[in-house]
Amino acid sequence: MDQFIRSIDKQIEFNQGKNLFLDKPELFRFISDTVHAISIMNELNSNAENFLVDYATDKVLEEFCRVNQYYSFDTKSKQDLRKIYADLFAKLRSKTGPTEEISKKHFQNLKNWLVKYNPFAEKIYSNTDQFVEPAACSEYSPGLQTEILRIDMERLMPPVLDIGCGKQGKLVHYLDSKGSDVCGIDRFSFSSGNLKTADWLEYDYGIKKWGTIISNMGFSNHFKHHHLREDGNYIKYGRTYMNILNSLKVGGCFHYAPDLPFIEKYLDNSQFDLTKHEIQGYDFMTTIIKRLK
Repeated sequence: MDQFIRSIDKQIEFNQGKNLFLDKPELFRFISDTVHAISIMNELNSNAENFLVDYATDKVLEEFCRVNQYYSFDTKSKQDLRKIYADLFAKLRSKTGPTEEISKKHFQNLKNWLVKYNPFAEKIYSNTDQFVEPAACSEYSPGLQTEILRIDMERLMPPVLDIGCGKQGKLVHYLDSKGSDVCGIDRFSFSSGNLKTADWLEYDYGIKKWGTIISNMGFSNHFKHHHLREDGNYIKYGRTYMNILNSLKVGGCFHYAPDLPFIEKYLDNSQFDLTKHEIQGYDFMTTIIKRLK
């Protein structure tokens, strides 16, 4: 099993950052490790194959998100990607044609899948270089995040939810070490109990459940991106934004940056108190929304 996992890792590493939208199929091919793994696929039972399909799907999603943090993949898109890899494994096992043709068709399927769920990708990458420059996505230190979000540890109402906590969940681990009842959600696969794999547009936030919700350069950053895009999913982001606010306990707060003036102006002042704070060196602000009733 380990050699198959290593083969998947090496294949993804070989294709890392390559531009699917260039008309150069020779860029994408199966490396020797993959070819060898294909030759011994009959050694896999169905459970092992399903595990590898899931593993490949998760790793490829992670790579797409590394390339562009603004890619959005809902449950249906993930199911479709898994089907692409399940079909690939089936074709490789049954040897339905030359490996080169299977490889070419597979990468075309990936391109079609990406365009279907993130059509803006084709617009921005069709005339660019062989390698795609990743859209910056960083995990900031707990100290910087608490400073930007204006988090007062002595007044932090539990439980705490970090939306878009990052793969390492730095702020979640920091707050946990300080005794806070805290968990984080993001699209990565986690092994830690208080870091949960979830799509923030599909997550069930509940009603009057959270004392504090935080999101630094996460949810609101993506909401702003979708608001500005012609094909952006701004309606679902708007609904999720209100779901987040409705999930606050009375007296609870939602801390986020950047601010969202285009939707904040519509908030009911009798239900929510809004304050903003400048961030030195940045052209956006931090918003704190407190639920009043």
